[in-house]
Amino acid sequence: MPLHNVEIAKMLDQTGELLEIQGGNPFRARAYRRAARVVGGLGKSIQTLIAADKDLTELPGIGDDLAAKITAIATTGRFDLLEQLKHELPGDLGDIAALPGVGPKRLKLLYDRLGVRTLDELRRCAAAGRLRDVKGLGGKFEIRLREALQKPAGPSRFRLSVVEDEADALLAFLRDAGGVGAVVAAGSFRRRRETVGDLDILATARDGWKIGDRLIAYENVVKTLAHGPMRTSVELRSGLQVDLRVVPAASLGAALIYFTGSKAHNLALRRLAQRRGWKLNEYGLFDQDHRIAGSTEQAVYRKLGLSYIPSELREDRGEIAAARTHSLPALVSLADIRGDLHVHSNWSDGAVPIAVMAEAARARGYGYIALTDHSQHLAITHGLDVERLSRQTDEIDRLNARREDFTILKGIEVDILTDGTLDLPDSILARLDLVVAAVHSRFDLSAKAQTDRIIRAMDNPHVSIVAHPTGRLIGDRDAYAVDMERLIEAAAGHGCHFEINAEPDRLDLSDLHARAAKAAGVKLAISTDAHSADGLDFMRFGVDQARRGWIEPGDILNTRQLPALRKLLKR
Repeated sequence: MPLHNVEIAKMLDQTGELLEIQGGNPFRARAYRRAARVVGGLGKSIQTLIAADKDLTELPGIGDDLAAKITAIATTGRFDLLEQLKHELPGDLGDIAALPGVGPKRLKLLYDRLGVRTLDELRRCAAAGRLRDVKGLGGKFEIRLREALQKPAGPSRFRLSVVEDEADALLAFLRDAGGVGAVVAAGSFRRRRETVGDLDILATARDGWKIGDRLIAYENVVKTLAHGPMRTSVELRSGLQVDLRVVPAASLGAALIYFTGSKAHNLALRRLAQRRGWKLNEYGLFDQDHRIAGSTEQAVYRKLGLSYIPSELREDRGEIAAARTHSLPALVSLADIRGDLHVHSNWSDGAVPIAVMAEAARARGYGYIALTDHSQHLAITHGLDVERLSRQTDEIDRLNARREDFTILKGIEVDILTDGTLDLPDSILARLDLVVAAVHSRFDLSAKAQTDRIIRAMDNPHVSIVAHPTGRLIGDRDAYAVDMERLIEAAAGHGCHFEINAEPDRLDLSDLHARAAKAAGVKLAISTDAHSADGLDFMRFGVDQARRGWIEPGDILNTRQLPALRKLLKR
């Protein structure tokens, strides 16, 4: 089977890590890791580029040698260098490197100085106290490592919505401390990645010890990992690590850039500064020893000749080049959303009546919602058959007659059956304002069968939107095998649209797929899949995902007023 970009990227990234563990040329290791980011961020598959005889050396950071290796991986499904490195680094070294605080340098010390190759050998060395005498390891590291080896493995990353709940409460708690100026979340949380490893917080304060003391006193803290005037780290009950850094007000902007952007984004910015003879770090932008910018992010970007780069874009995926030419997208915002095109009621598996969902949407300033209860195929959802859907459309007509300032669109979330046909006949679908089609079963089909199935559903002219197109549940269920490149191409040809499902466990499409859809001219709907009135608030997570995909208001169906939306929904 052809390898997907993500699988090729994983091979390249693992190669870089193993090269670093070996202690080889650091530039070579970084080249593989950068290649992994480039391949993983492509809108088209490597297979497609090779078939079209595209020169892979035109990709950023890919030279002749890497291009040949990537071609070999895509062609054979193997990477000989990676297999060689695995053979040269036997045992459990990969698992050991993933333990908290280990990393390539300490792993090399464990291997070279103590002969550790397996987790059992590491446990014995730690229990015997042999790590504390090795320079670069030490007693504190030994204690932390013993704890990590005894502790059952917990989640390494947390859903964005989970971290947001923790962050909102914690930031409010810290802001109430006396003598505190700004208190701002940074890191991948501020980039609004769909999962977050730990929470970075920056603060300006007269007394760094005092705000650190307040963090330690927070009711959800179970362990203090570090405490000082400039940095305090704790672990919360959820297992989330929080790192608080106290910075001078004159450095806050530079620190926000440093602790928000991905490593690749920050490295690219530092190179820009170096070309001008300057130095950029978390304390500011410096000309020799003179700080020339740093108090605000805008000032730093402006001094570097760049437009301000929204935090969601700081991934080194072309945003710096766009900022240099002042051609960054005007990203969609929550204020642009005019309605929600995927909500449920208690006619199927929703919690409340249609009227309650409609009033909740109207209270949020929307002009419309699409009522899209489930169809009959999934019995567990109490889905609608033809007769019940017909009665529901009559009920919606009655509700719409009561208001002139809000419209409930008649819709259905219809199941795509295994053969690609729809769960309801065209005769009833033709009565609806929109049809949202979705896969809810047979996730085990091959990539070709699953892709053909969805494309056949899009062949039906009544289908307006394909919901949660990859079927993933973050942390619980992987995306089913599907060729997204073919799906996007088919949607563009059919005049069909894709959904960015804002439900925090889904966030489907991914940011990369959303960007690829935009490039192909496929319009998107940001929808909540709300099953209750409160679920309408998930819209912000869908907007975050769209922003990470470089999506602008014009790319989104439900930024339109109702008359313009109706035209786009009709194929």
